[in-house]
Amino acid sequence: MRTKLPILVGGGLVLGICAGLLLIPGAMRGLVSGDVVRTVGTATVGGPFKLTDHKGKAVTEQDFRGRHMLVFFGFTFCPDVCPTALQVSSAALEKLGAKAERVTPVFISVDPERDTPEQLARYVSSFHPRLVGLSGSPQDVAAVAKAFRVYYRKTKDERSAAEYTIDHSSIIYLMGPDGKFITHFTHTTTVDAMVASLRRHL
Repeated sequence: MRTKLPILVGGGLVLGICAGLLLIPGAMRGLVSGDVVRTVGTATVGGPFKLTDHKGKAVTEQDFRGRHMLVFFGFTFCPDVCPTALQVSSAALEKLGAKAERVTPVFISVDPERDTPEQLARYVSSFHPRLVGLSGSPQDVAAVAKAFRVYYRKTKDERSAAEYTIDHSSIIYLMGPDGKFITHFTHTTTVDAMVASLRRHL
């Protein structure tokens, strides 16, 4: 009798689990699909801004409505992260083909002291031909960085002629034609991974 007790208890547990999976709505579906944890809501990223492009023209977020935006914040004197992110974005758009025409790549400088329209124009010409460079007053740059939840901070750098550099986050944002956040990438995202994601969202 004692040897049968563990078998009976174990069998009862198995039956109880099976009954629970059948009776609780969605339990079996979640177990099979592996999609147990779900996220809801949309990230609060983006918003109104007023800046100046690399041609000296005043622009706002409304100038990009109706098109997707691939947005990256950085600065033209950035030695590594910024060129990498812009090269990946440019290569992804080239590989995307005709769908890339729906996307405007945008580079927003967090170094308004050095990144004049003329400096931005020279810089963006090294990447995608449709890349738009934006900057503005320190207040306007701070406002758009806050809207996109971007971190940046000026730090001392004796190796630089200006004696400073900019620490900043390295997120590439995909924004929808309505200006709302869709997804994000980093400068370490591969070209193929970015292309695959863009194809899903365009």
